[in-house]
Amino acid sequence: MDLLSWMLLHSPKFEDKTGYFPDMNIETTFFALTEGLKMVRKRIGEETFERLASVTVQMKSYFEADPDDKIGEAIKGRDSIQEMEALLQASAKRTAR
Repeated sequence: MDLLSWMLLHSPKFEDKTGYFPDMNIETTFFALTEGLKMVRKRIGEETFERLASVTVQMKSYFEADPDDKIGEAIKGRDSIQEMEALLQASAKRTAR
């Protein structure tokens, strides 16, 4: 969830403007997201994991298509982030029961 929030704020290029993480970019960000999902795969369940993995691929293509945030694809990418957050929240509620 923390990474998704960071992604929402730093999209569509996912660059760190503070200088602390000069190598941060779309590739490293999506690598971190994919690996993070793998880490929680058992907790969220296979169905949720597959859906999140699918959304991740689509989301990356939106951001790659609109790196300057001018044609509307980046907005679709941000909508995908919110969809992922909702899926994770629903999964957490199911797990808590």
